[in-house]
Amino acid sequence: MPLIEVTMVEGRTPQQVRALISALTDAAVETVAAPRESIRVVVREVPATHWAAGDVTIAERRTPEETTP
Repeated sequence: MPLIEVTMVEGRTPQQVRALISALTDAAVETVAAPRESIRVVVREVPATHWAAGDVTIAERRTPEETTP
């Protein structure tokens, strides 16, 4: 039973997440010949304030700090 796990920053619509689940399921059926009913997809949405690279969160990247002279 394939288990597909996706972690991404929150902000997509329910329709976008649903479309992603369908596309991932289809890809598993086509590429590894898994029976559709055996495929599991888990989508985790993380707040932009909880995801960082290089000690800078995605939220901080989206709204750069204003510098004072």
